[in-house]
Amino acid sequence: MAVLSCSFTLSPRIFNPYSSFECRPDPDFSTAPIGDKPRLASSRRVTASSLYAGGISSRGLSSLIFCFPPNFVRQLSIKARRNCSNIGVAQIVAASRSNGPAPDSPFLAAAASAQAAAAAVNATATNDGAALEGCIDNGSVQIGGSDNSTTTFLSSDGSITVHAGERLGRGIVTDAITTPVVNTATYFFKNTQELIDFKEKRRQSFKYGRYGNPTTVVAEEKISALEGAESTLIMASGMCASIVMLMTLVPAGGHMVSTTDCYRKTRMFIENFLPKMGISVTVIDPADVDGLEAALNKNKICLFIFTLEMTIHPLECVDIERVSKLCHSKGALVCIDGTFATPLNQKALALGADLVLHSATKFIGGQNDVLAGCISGPEKLITEIRTLHHILGGTLNPNAAYLIIRGMKTLHLRVQQQNSTALRMAEVLEAHPRVRRVYYPGLPSHPEHEIAKQQMTGFGGVVSFEVDGDLMTTIKFVDALKIPYIAPSFGGCESIVDQPAIMSYWDLSQAERRKYGIEDNLVRFSFGVEDFEDLKADVLQALETI
Repeated sequence: MAVLSCSFTLSPRIFNPYSSFECRPDPDFSTAPIGDKPRLASSRRVTASSLYAGGISSRGLSSLIFCFPPNFVRQLSIKARRNCSNIGVAQIVAASRSNGPAPDSPFLAAAASAQAAAAAVNATATNDGAALEGCIDNGSVQIGGSDNSTTTFLSSDGSITVHAGERLGRGIVTDAITTPVVNTATYFFKNTQELIDFKEKRRQSFKYGRYGNPTTVVAEEKISALEGAESTLIMASGMCASIVMLMTLVPAGGHMVSTTDCYRKTRMFIENFLPKMGISVTVIDPADVDGLEAALNKNKICLFIFTLEMTIHPLECVDIERVSKLCHSKGALVCIDGTFATPLNQKALALGADLVLHSATKFIGGQNDVLAGCISGPEKLITEIRTLHHILGGTLNPNAAYLIIRGMKTLHLRVQQQNSTALRMAEVLEAHPRVRRVYYPGLPSHPEHEIAKQQMTGFGGVVSFEVDGDLMTTIKFVDALKIPYIAPSFGGCESIVDQPAIMSYWDLSQAERRKYGIEDNLVRFSFGVEDFEDLKADVLQALETI
């Protein structure tokens, strides 16, 4: 709330209760009528008398809050005073400063003036009928279940600043368009009976921040709606979501199938850490359905196959419907990483997958400003994963959940632009003499183009291609680009470019990189929402430098 901008100089004069300071209206509310709308009931405020009883008169600096320029009340809008109810400022700022100090005690005079003004405000609120049965309406926020003893048991400023407006003021429902961010680490019960009701499942509560948050629930429900899923669990990162899911669904001594081209850190966990739990792994090429069938026939795949619907390099596509039917016939679950496709370009659950995983950091968040991961699927499976998640942690901060919610509101607009730009740029690159090969499922030349056409409505915003040259030639091309950032990740509003041999696989030898299909001249370009012609011109000028 920015109603007044105040500036004053900190100097020895600050100890004078009548030192002047400037206030300018922003905007000018000098003509705003006072008392034209009901205010919060007095039970929700800290009265000037209770503040004074706490010892304000003995603290010279504290009393400065009661000293205002003559026009202060006129400049302060009625709406702003309503919204100050959390700390009881509404009554205090209504106090008018007299033209001169009282001869005996300026502090007592100011406090008495504030107390009188508070009484007048309370009387007005009563006359206007501000307190409604069941809730208190201040025009924008409804507060239900408030307790009249909000501050009567508190005697110090310290306790009031901690608890005023919060300790007993739960059940806030706002008519704000945006979802409020609920920043809390824990949740309280008004009495022991409420706690017992919660324990015996007669009352709902998150109880503790690791178990849920109202803001996070909104993000989860939004993703579920897009995926057509019964439930979604959102976590602190995509890797967190992957690991919790694997540890939940693959039992000790079990067997699972993964792909050669899944996210490298996920593959490292699968190959290096799961064997320590007695879990064996078969790794196949993502397009090798025959290899998958052989693995299913040879091993008892306990619960799970991990694959990607559109892999990072060289952007291969998996026939989700075929793979799902095959795995289900052997009693195996199917999880699809939908990060590249997004829920807009592809509905993995509708195609037969049991679970769909996203690094929400990418397209879902879409602003390159938040880390998050999510898993969507049937309530039963998500509940199992959620149970382990509550033990391990990895909880998404509610501020990050808000950023996910905000980012998703433009997801469809961003993805449409990115789909269009990527397809057009893939066609430009494929026709360029200094590009050896382009990997993009939207191109007819792509080996899985027909599969992509059947199960996708758009082909994504990421294009991989090989420059006609070696490692150093590719570096020269990347460094000549002016628009994209050289960075990891993808899916944001800003275009990002990286050379995987250096960005993600530099710790491996050239021969080891080639095992994963990573050539030194490979470039991954994530197109943002910039103008197509600008991006085209930038890529073409960079190619001319090599």
